[in-house]
Amino acid sequence: MTSTPHDPVPHPSTTTLRARTPGDLAAFVPVALGFVPERSVVLVSIGAGHGMHARVDLPHDPDDVDDVVEALVRPARRNGVREVVVVVYDDDTTVADEAAWALHGELTAVGITVREVLRVHDSHWYAVLPGAPLSAYQGVPFELAEHPFTAQAVFDGRVTHASREALRATVAPDCAAAEQTEAALATASPLPSGALAALTRRHLERGTTFTRPELAAVALTVTSGERRDEAWTWLSRPQARAAVELWSDAVRRLPTSHVAGPAAVLAFAAWLVGDGALAWCAVDRCREGAPAHSLASLVAQLLDTATSPDTWETLRPDTGGTADPAA
Repeated sequence: MTSTPHDPVPHPSTTTLRARTPGDLAAFVPVALGFVPERSVVLVSIGAGHGMHARVDLPHDPDDVDDVVEALVRPARRNGVREVVVVVYDDDTTVADEAAWALHGELTAVGITVREVLRVHDSHWYAVLPGAPLSAYQGVPFELAEHPFTAQAVFDGRVTHASREALRATVAPDCAAAEQTEAALATASPLPSGALAALTRRHLERGTTFTRPELAAVALTVTSGERRDEAWTWLSRPQARAAVELWSDAVRRLPTSHVAGPAAVLAFAAWLVGDGALAWCAVDRCREGAPAHSLASLVAQLLDTATSPDTWETLRPDTGGTADPAA
């Protein structure tokens, strides 16, 4: 089961959208998450207070529903969420029904108001709570591609991927490019102190990517936690989107043997921009080469606790030196 909590506020498209109908909610969730969920339970906070979105995989066994409930209720309580909507992505199965009602019951028990519970399947949304028209329980069709929320996301430059696997593919290795970088690693040397920060800033300002020799040198430099800090501790939220583009390109072009550090920096940048799903994908890519990587563990903790990127300036003094030089 994978939890992907993240703050809904950072993207302009999510700050201006107002879901007023169940169909709007069904269209909003993929835009907010960055991909169309499959076999998932999604919690979206609404109203005043700290906002968050969280998604967990829907289990196959109803006995595992309690884990889903805990994974969603815990961060909601920690972040002071007061009102939510719940959307379950699955066919009309026992586990989907159990998850919807168990989550509704636990949220209500801890004082969190559940405004709506929906089930979404095969381009239809279905009402779950009592009191809706009969047609709502039979399924109401909606067109995600034609919804104004989707159009607004495209206008804002945000991509909604067809699935989480499609999102994961955006940080998968480009085998040909990785082979070329691996060859460059044979003759590369780590950058001198301060050079990584300067190089990264220059590429962020210009909107460019690392050359092959630069990438090889960067990959060798970020194996040290202290030197890796040059790539991320100074980042601000306005710089985060450009950082995601820079480090996504780097991760695609690196072999698994040298991807851990750059993937961890990407994970942090994705969290900072508010893209929790991409951050989890980057954490996973990092752990392919370094299962206990310190920066990836830090980002995973931020995601697990649904810590808002808005808190970064407050957290910066505490997190700036946490990376383990031996990681």
